Amino acid sequence: MSDKPKFEVIDRRKMKAQEEQTSPTTTEAKETPSQPEEKSAGPQLVVNESGQGSATKLEAEAAGQELERELEGELPPAPTAEESSQQKAAYEASSQRLEDVIRAQNPAMDKQPPVGFEHLVQQFYVSAMIQMGAGTQEGQRPRVDILGARTTIDLLGVLAEKTKGNLTEGEQRVLDSVLFETRMAFLELTSMISVQGVAPPPPQPKGKR
Repeated sequence: MSDKPKFEVIDRRKMKAQEEQTSPTTTEAKETPSQPEEKSAGPQLVVNESGQGSATKLEAEAAGQELERELEGELPPAPTAEESSQQKAAYEASSQRLEDVIRAQNPAMDKQPPVGFEHLVQQFYVSAMIQMGAGTQEGQRPRVDILGARTTIDLLGVLAEKTKGNLTEGEQRVLDSVLFETRMAFLELTSMISVQGVAPPPPQPKGKR
């Protein structure tokens, strides 16, 4: 349909051999004081400077559960159906006024299609690929946020689980394809990191916050 977002999911199963021949990607190993600094076109692994990147999975889950409990205690009562309906109508009217202003200043601009499920999946896909180094300008070293990419891919997994049985055939195909391709890209990248011997971030000293 013409109102669906147009974005391409690259089938890495078919393109893998060609990518290895034309764009060999290396991951920069963590330097030690005894090694001279070398320029590399490979991706630069970005680690959360706050130290959260070194937290174990159990610690992250515990922190998430604690945050959820705090939010539940702070959240106000859920809005009534009437309140939600009135707010939705006001939001749509405000959004339409904004679009009218923009179109008045840009007469040649096409009418924006309504946001659909495919747009949501597209946002996750683009975010995950950028976090894994895609879209880097030529001549620059990619910055890889591998932990951020993992979180984005996990969110896609949550979306797939929570929408199971409620999607159209086309929506399910898009979600399955994007989830498969992002997971495959993640596996390829983490395999390269393991091969190159990138050291994990140093553990945080106990008692230091």
